[in-house]
Amino acid sequence: QVQLVESGGGSVQAGGSLRLSCAASGRTFSSYTMGWFRQAPGKEREFVGAINWVGGSTYWADSVKGRFTISRDNAKNTVYLQMNSLKPDDTAVYYCAAAGRPRTLVAVAGGTVDYWGQGTQVTVSS
Repeated sequence: QVQLVESGGGSVQAGGSLRLSCAASGRTFSSYTMGWFRQAPGKEREFVGAINWVGGSTYWADSVKGRFTISRDNAKNTVYLQMNSLKPDDTAVYYCAAAGRPRTLVAVAGGTVDYWGQGTQVTVSS
């Protein structure tokens, strides 16, 4: 069992930056592929980005590619989402997700995950 707790959300003006954190419980964190998703009001949850278990590969939604980066610190059981050049369209609740092996980055992008966090609100004003 893995529990995920997101933090770092808030309000920011367009062009600004935020860094989200996702702290995971459990001793097997390093074996999970980690992903970030978001859900805007009235829209379905969508994939944002993912990082594999060693942190060597990432996969991105086109809408955030080049603006967001993802990293992980397996010693701290934490994955991060650095969001730069934020736009009003990035406003959403952001969710952290974990997928056990052998889930690929593409599978995670399709929503095939094992655990979800509770979400953190990000609001970008114009």
